[in-house]
Amino acid sequence: MSVKNSTTVADYIEWDKAVNLVHRLFNDGEYRMSLLIGCGIFFGLRISDVLQLTWEMLLSDKSFELIEKKTKKHREIRVNANFQKHVQKCYDALSITDMSERCFISRKNSVYSIQRINVLLKGIKAKYSLKSVKNFSSHSLRKTFGRHVYEKAETNGEMALVMLSELFNHSNIAITKRYLGLRKEEILHCYDLLDF
Repeated sequence: MSVKNSTTVADYIEWDKAVNLVHRLFNDGEYRMSLLIGCGIFFGLRISDVLQLTWEMLLSDKSFELIEKKTKKHREIRVNANFQKHVQKCYDALSITDMSERCFISRKNSVYSIQRINVLLKGIKAKYSLKSVKNFSSHSLRKTFGRHVYEKAETNGEMALVMLSELFNHSNIAITKRYLGLRKEEILHCYDLLDF
């Protein structure tokens, strides 16, 4: 758990490693954690919003709507067709009978807390040797989404930043760049420009 005003910042996971982690968790019978990490990296939602998701929302035709807990803003989420197949596999593996059930409930049938999710993610980091991710938390999933969208937009990174800024409800793209760690990378690149 991070302390307010601390310098610890969640790191993103490289996309291929994140998707691989989703598959490995599923293969190990960790269906809910596989789905949680998948939802985090495919939707870019805050963990408080991921924890609201129901099976009905995820298995709807192509998209679902929610009201973000933090901002109270309405948001429509499109479910990637390939990811929806994974959702269905998790649904079947868990033998869900109530489509209105929240997706992320504990064995005691209570919705996970954000703190509990972060504890579980720390355990996953250790168990699955995510050494390239120094600070792994629920926020890492949202950052992974953002970094992947930005990197996929190779030729039009500015447009990707505009879209991400809107998705993340940031007031400008400078905040989005800092959030994704891009500003720090740009500043550090200055050192590479020097000749010796």
